Amino acid sequence: MSQKKKVILAEPRGFCAGVRRAISIIELALEQYGAPVYVRKEIVHNHYVVRVLKQRGAVFVDSETEVPEGAVCVFSAHGVSPEVRRRADQRSLDVLDATCPLVSKVHQEAVRFARDERTLLLIGHADHEEVEGTYGHAPDRTIIVETVRDAERLDLPADTPLAYLTQTTLSVDETRDIIGVLKDRFTDLRGPGTSDICYASQNRQDGIKAIAPRSDLVMVVGSRNSSNSVRMVEVARGMGVDAHLVPDVGEFSSDWLEGVSTVGISAGASAPDILVDQLLEELAGHGFEHVELESVAREDVVFSPPAKLARSAPTA
Repeated sequence: MSQKKKVILAEPRGFCAGVRRAISIIELALEQYGAPVYVRKEIVHNHYVVRVLKQRGAVFVDSETEVPEGAVCVFSAHGVSPEVRRRADQRSLDVLDATCPLVSKVHQEAVRFARDERTLLLIGHADHEEVEGTYGHAPDRTIIVETVRDAERLDLPADTPLAYLTQTTLSVDETRDIIGVLKDRFTDLRGPGTSDICYASQNRQDGIKAIAPRSDLVMVVGSRNSSNSVRMVEVARGMGVDAHLVPDVGEFSSDWLEGVSTVGISAGASAPDILVDQLLEELAGHGFEHVELESVAREDVVFSPPAKLARSAPTA
């Protein structure tokens, strides 16, 4: 008798507190100020979310210099450099800062370590907006370290006063390996008081680790430019499981299901529930109607919007 087809659905998955806060800032701004509300970069790295907000009146731009003087401008959840803030001030923009509080924590750490005259080793991807923003807080003192090989190649004396910080959405395991190399090589190295990897990224990676051993195939709902979603796929593949990133159900391939009886599903921190629901519906059509939940943590973190918007928010 053939084995019953099933889905193992990881919890928590999808939106984190920082993403919910960022999206709510745009929604509240549209209510309070009316359209258009300008947004510097993608508010979060999910194409569906951006498309919906565009339909509601948000205008996404690559630079604050594209925003009309005096207009409302939202900074994305990934944070910005002090130089971006200065240019926004010069244009008299009415700035609403949607930077995730966990990213703001990293910015504060960068300023503090630079003030202590330490060279900053910023672990992350150089082309990611979050890293660009953090780098901008101490550009003269910061070296970006993307891989273990980069850490091994650093041409610095062993006793150089150093500090390390990390992009919040990285792989916990890969980051641990890089930090391990740094600690082995340098004698005066300091780090943040608590890990910079955000709780949501860690929980979603832990969810993948829980479902992957029981799955023939893992699918992570998330956009290709979502760092935490890509890391989740890498975690599954690192455990020897076939895994795919699924930006939306239109990019799902039934060919992936050949020989598969159990599918593990999760979603990156910027992926909305509707995209997961659409994928589950598609899988049900292929016989994967039975869904089991696998919970690794409970998330009850809430980040409030800026005070000037919170006042206009409807009360429960």
